[in-house]
Amino acid sequence: MTKTKPNRTTALVEALGIRIASGQIAPGTYLPSEGELEQEFGVSRTVVREAAKILSAKGLVTVRQRTGTRVEPRERWQWLDGELIAWLSRGRISHDELMAFAEARQIIEPGAAALAALRATDIERQAILDTYRRMERDQNDPAAAVAADKAFHMSILAATHNPVLQSLRQAIESILDAVFPHTVGAFTANLENHAAVAEAIAAGDCIAARHAMEAVLDRTSGFLGHAREQATS
Repeated sequence: MTKTKPNRTTALVEALGIRIASGQIAPGTYLPSEGELEQEFGVSRTVVREAAKILSAKGLVTVRQRTGTRVEPRERWQWLDGELIAWLSRGRISHDELMAFAEARQIIEPGAAALAALRATDIERQAILDTYRRMERDQNDPAAAVAADKAFHMSILAATHNPVLQSLRQAIESILDAVFPHTVGAFTANLENHAAVAEAIAAGDCIAARHAMEAVLDRTSGFLGHAREQATS
């Protein structure tokens, strides 16, 4: 029995995923036929069908016998899928979708900060403080500052010791990758709020940690909203 080569399947899934996420293949339209995909990508029919199954599991397409593989409306996509978020970041992501990610963060991260304040080990509290200091140190280097900011938020998630939240790690990391390039302009102004989060967690103050994280995310959402107003004015 011949096994499908995972690297070819992965490459085809990514190529088609980016085309769908970017709008090159629009919702309601069909992917190229199996034969066309075989020829374009130099893969077997087995690889094409396996790729379609993976895209279907992400909610991007529906495979229909005889008619082909149709792209689903964007609202049916699995928006917490890390790969999908990465493809959106590389393709077309609307302001409304950025705001949806920001809203999801406002639901998840204040609670995560509160849990971290209650449950973080001494080592984890120190790691959160250290990542904040990296943010402060690297604030004039956008790439390094964003990397430190991401590490800050992920270290808080780890310190929750909540397996359900930690199962969302890839999705949350991908959301940060999608949002941060659009909010780097708010980085310096938001440092004080990040400091308050780190200090509250270090002190074990769950209420202050929640409120400080809400302030961080309110600043981010406000920046995104202001950017939209400028773009449309």
